[in-house]
Amino acid sequence: MDALSAILWMPLAAAVLILLLPASATRLIQGVAIAGALLTFVLSWNLLSSFDQTSNAMQFVEIMPWVPEMGMTYAIGVDGISLPMVLLTTLISLVALIASLTIKERLKAYFAWFLALEFAILGVFLAHDWFLFFIFFEISLIPMFFLIGVWGDKQRTAASMSFFLYTLAGSMLLLVGLIAAYVAAPSHSFSMDALVAANSGWSRTFQIGAFLACFIGFAVKIPAIPLHGWLPLAHVEAPVPVSMLLSAVLLKMGAYGLFRTAELFPLGFEALAPAMLALGLLNIVYGALMAWRETDLKSMVAYSSISHMGFVLVGMSSLTATGFSGAMMQMFTHGLVSAALFLLVGILYQRLHSRAVTDVAGLYGRMPVFTMLFTLALLASMGLPGLAGFISEFHALVGGYERWGLIVAIAFAGIIVTAAYSMRTINSMFNGSSSTKQLGLRDLSARELAAALPLAALIIGLGLIPGAAIGLISASTGPLSRLFR
Repeated sequence: MDALSAILWMPLAAAVLILLLPASATRLIQGVAIAGALLTFVLSWNLLSSFDQTSNAMQFVEIMPWVPEMGMTYAIGVDGISLPMVLLTTLISLVALIASLTIKERLKAYFAWFLALEFAILGVFLAHDWFLFFIFFEISLIPMFFLIGVWGDKQRTAASMSFFLYTLAGSMLLLVGLIAAYVAAPSHSFSMDALVAANSGWSRTFQIGAFLACFIGFAVKIPAIPLHGWLPLAHVEAPVPVSMLLSAVLLKMGAYGLFRTAELFPLGFEALAPAMLALGLLNIVYGALMAWRETDLKSMVAYSSISHMGFVLVGMSSLTATGFSGAMMQMFTHGLVSAALFLLVGILYQRLHSRAVTDVAGLYGRMPVFTMLFTLALLASMGLPGLAGFISEFHALVGGYERWGLIVAIAFAGIIVTAAYSMRTINSMFNGSSSTKQLGLRDLSARELAAALPLAALIIGLGLIPGAAIGLISASTGPLSRLFR
């Protein structure tokens, strides 16, 4: 089995193995899940050693006939756009599974669904055939529906149904856009390369219409306002490890899809760039304001995700190499920061059984390591220089300024509000006197540190030494930007 197929199918193989185990074998089930995710992580990050950062071509490509009569192939590969997302997925999946060791109910089903979700997400980022992409895009709905609906909080049924219906409706529009491209192509193929080669013969009107259908489908996943209604409820009700994967990776599937459709419908992408800018700025400001008014820490992080995904849209709307690189970096760095925040909020909830900022004070004296890591994540979220969030937001805004001028300054309102609620949260949680119910609090355990420290290390590392990541991404975003000159 080739490298990418091994990465793709390893989580599903682990899920199947778990289903064959007796439900009473708790430790074995957990061990198989962690081992499957760890092996997938090692295989994916090993790709960096042989990935050619000077090439914008797909690498490690695997192509096999699937349904040749319909132009469908099992085609997978990675480039500077997809590889970072694969790396992020395998990292967050491993960290989230470590955090999942606290799950007590229906372990067998939980870990099987979780690994199936990792499999589906990896399929989206690895697919180099649009029909294969769509299949994985849809499959991801099913594990997430059950993970929220079975293991979620009190309103889990409403949250899972909202997530499923919103994203299913968006997917139907996505399918319309992809079928339109398939029918318009002389080869009648779903191959990404074949459709890109055929788009020179498509009219601007056709590309705008087809891209609009795809854009709405992907905008639900990002989510772009006003298609964001499912996100806050899903985040609040989902188990913490599921929230980590949802915020860090699932939201990125929509933005990743936009990058791929930029190649497919360049005239449509360019025509709707002003709309992307407007939605991005709206996301940044609205998400920050909603996060400011929240006292529930999980809701605050959920709305902050809406705000931070706005920078992705602003960077993409610029149609410049700088903006595209910033958008891609923001997808990766936000994944690290949001996963860290959800992980730490979940740890605090396990101890206090409350997520309200008003119920927490004076944690510094009792949980110094937790204090340091949570403060680090909040500072990265507000874009402090020297941490990962700064370099990505800076690139996105510079790219936006290159194309749109001072209108991107609207984003600074969201940045200021983000800084305000982040500092307010730090002051409220870590200063002052502890309440009596916090007297028995313990700091992070070895297992919790094993989950949190890799995220913290990357947040600092990418902030101080971003060159390697920018170089990896630029191999593909640079050539992509030249489509719009």
